[in-house]
Amino acid sequence: MKQTENIYLIGLMGAGKTTIGRQLAAALQVPFYDSDKAIEENTGVDIPTIFEYEGEKGFRNREQSMLERLTAIDGIVLATGGGAILREPNRKLLVENGFVVYLQCSVDNILHRTRRDKKRPLLQTDDPREQVERLFKQRESFYLNCADFEIDSGVVQSKVVVKSILKAYEQANDQ
Repeated sequence: MKQTENIYLIGLMGAGKTTIGRQLAAALQVPFYDSDKAIEENTGVDIPTIFEYEGEKGFRNREQSMLERLTAIDGIVLATGGGAILREPNRKLLVENGFVVYLQCSVDNILHRTRRDKKRPLLQTDDPREQVERLFKQRESFYLNCADFEIDSGVVQSKVVVKSILKAYEQANDQ
């Protein structure tokens, strides 16, 4: 097992990557980064605007560039965008540079958590359930193949999820 100072969170939108990531970073007393927020800060516009003007491909190009920058930093917790694992170079960056945690979450929980969120371009559709199910089928094998640790973030409190991740992270670094 690789030894690393970084924890990278992957999973579908609404799985809790940002919430869990902030708590992990606080517990470890390290900086927290959210790749989507970093893209917004870098461009000066929000993700939906990037999708509107550049399409998903343009956004994925920006995402890949941001992941290259963020994975070069040591001693961080990083919440990735849900689709970050779609590109092979991104998967390689995450797997080679950090302890990767897959936050699993049911389609029902994701729909509940994102039901009022208008800033998720991929959910602006007539049938969000169908879209989330499609994304899950498309991405799950990538999440599983990248993950050093998996946990269902939809069935227990975030504090319990954080404790479980910290325990797995410590065990991985002790080996």
